[in-house]
Amino acid sequence: MRELAAQLAGWHAEGVEYAVATVVDIRGSAPLPLGASMAVDAAGAVRGSLSGGCVEGAVYDLCTTVLASGVPARQSFGYSDSDAFAVGLTCGGELEVFVQRVTAAERPVLDAALTAPGAAALVRDLATGEMVAVTADSAIGSAGRPADSTVALARAMVLQGARGIRAIGCGASARELFVESFAAPPRMIVFGANVFAGALARMGRLLGYHVTICDARPVFADRAGYPDADAVVTEWPDRYLRTTEVDPRTVVCVLTHDPKFDIPVLVEALRLPVAYVGAMGSRRADTERRARLREAGVTAAELARLHSPIGLELGGRTPEETAVAIGAEIVAHRHGGSARSLSATTRPIHAEVAADRSADQRIRSCGVSASSGEPVSSHGTY
Repeated sequence: MRELAAQLAGWHAEGVEYAVATVVDIRGSAPLPLGASMAVDAAGAVRGSLSGGCVEGAVYDLCTTVLASGVPARQSFGYSDSDAFAVGLTCGGELEVFVQRVTAAERPVLDAALTAPGAAALVRDLATGEMVAVTADSAIGSAGRPADSTVALARAMVLQGARGIRAIGCGASARELFVESFAAPPRMIVFGANVFAGALARMGRLLGYHVTICDARPVFADRAGYPDADAVVTEWPDRYLRTTEVDPRTVVCVLTHDPKFDIPVLVEALRLPVAYVGAMGSRRADTERRARLREAGVTAAELARLHSPIGLELGGRTPEETAVAIGAEIVAHRHGGSARSLSATTRPIHAEVAADRSADQRIRSCGVSASSGEPVSSHGTY
């Protein structure tokens, strides 16, 4: 949903009426993840996508119906073997879509959840369309004060980096909620201000990272030269890495080509709980680098975390092609991909969707249960 934040904020400012459709469950393979959304306004304008085109026409019609009636709708779309022209997903999966009209009561709730500077959650009741926005220090609802149980559930899911349908409540009062948790973008820290760093900054932004370029040389660490980076820092790389904030989603890319810079920063990086550490260089440079790191006290287990030479073997040579190779390796590492051509493999394309689904699909008589869930990804796990 956050991918629509700017467009929806504009509609809210203009008082535009619209309906929003969101993927709340996935069975099998699907082009886009849980939370993918599409909005349709009263004039027929469309923003966003649910499936890359497979079911957009049918969902558009459903949005216009909900916009006219004001009654929320929940509908599944899947592949049909019997009718080649039936509405469905050619990838063979099934999407469950929830559609609701957004009224003046929901607008501030959506704005609060979608524009929060830090982690936040958007909760929607799949029967009524009631919305709740939850941040670290606040919670607002479209139908009055949110229930404490709803707020607690949302905050727990933010901590887990999860999204999906959750059942909450007891007996006849039980409700199904769709919870989306939004984390701040993960960090990509690039050491070495050069043409490869500029291309990698563009790739990092495309992948949803907050990109920082760091170089100890002021003449190269020129902010104007890297418009796609979120920050450019002049500092010794190892010193900067010791003092900056990282987490298990952070990726570190060392592009300095200079042992006096890259050995100290790699010693630091390989001992930090970050997601990925890569270093650029030739095969010969990599052999020498690994020897220097062992001399500096890096253990075999720590050294095994190093992706060097950085990137997948795509055969490219330009900075842009190199950035694609690095980005592809980061994505493969993040999701456990084989980095092989899909045509050469037979496993499910989106295997994690099936793996993350809960066996319990029904509301229990009391308490909270999960009907589906997925780590926040696309733009990174929480």
